[in-house]
Amino acid sequence: MKNIIITLLIVLVVLFGVYFLNKQLTYDIDTSQNQPIIDNTIQPQNNEGEEENPQINEKEKEQTIIGKSVEGLDITAYHYGEGETEILFVGGIHGGYGWATSLLAYKTIDSLKLDSSINPAEIKVTVIPTLNPDGLNKIIGTAERFELADAPTTNIDTSAGRFNANEVDLNRNFDCNWEATSKWQNKTVSGGTEAFSEPEAQAVKNYIEQNKPKAVVVWYSAGGGVYASSCNNEISAKTRALTNIYAQASTYVGYEEFDSYAITGDMVNWLAKENIPAISVLLSTHNDIEWEKNQAGIKAIINHYSN
Repeated sequence: MKNIIITLLIVLVVLFGVYFLNKQLTYDIDTSQNQPIIDNTIQPQNNEGEEENPQINEKEKEQTIIGKSVEGLDITAYHYGEGETEILFVGGIHGGYGWATSLLAYKTIDSLKLDSSINPAEIKVTVIPTLNPDGLNKIIGTAERFELADAPTTNIDTSAGRFNANEVDLNRNFDCNWEATSKWQNKTVSGGTEAFSEPEAQAVKNYIEQNKPKAVVVWYSAGGGVYASSCNNEISAKTRALTNIYAQASTYVGYEEFDSYAITGDMVNWLAKENIPAISVLLSTHNDIEWEKNQAGIKAIINHYSN
């Protein structure tokens, strides 16, 4: 009898063990269906040194913020071509007073984008559409790109837009015969507290000193003509050639100097002091970019420096 009881107990223990083992296996199988799938696909990593979005790189390559205005607005340079010989075109030094020069600069940018044949491989063309964004914003209501329809009509006084937010005439803030007070026509204007006291003038100075362009064209309005640069010395042969090339191609009259009234702290005259050929191109009016004339002048300058 005792042996029968022991045998029954052993059978019960075995059956109980089999039951729980089977239940555990079933549980493991069921729960395995809910486990997360491990994705062995290698995800792209944003590691240092890897190539980024080529469109972003291209945009960054074409644009450089060279500085900020008094009010913190960007001063942007646009670059086309990768040659060692750089030519610089500057618009909007007189902001909203000379708004047409900014439109001319943007038209030049469009032309360089659409027609690569304008810009040979050995040339780099840089365009600064608005050196005085504070002044442009005063009149246009934006320091960014705008259209002719956004510009003021001819009966609106835009003279306040000539100056930056410090009320300084930027074309009197450069280091050639600089004076704290200067003249614009029959008006007395501020040349700043010292040469390059204004961040806009300092920004373009830094850019020019770092990149050393072979030639600089600065657009103004209004008066009509191409003016050579000099700073208490003779006009250099390269500056005279630059003046004649642009004048002949554009059909503007070329002049050796601006003598309507005395100017101090002028940008292109400072460039002459730095031995960089530079000219002032004055549009005939304040509201016409005279594209065909200036396009011809731009092409002639690029062709000259590509030879």
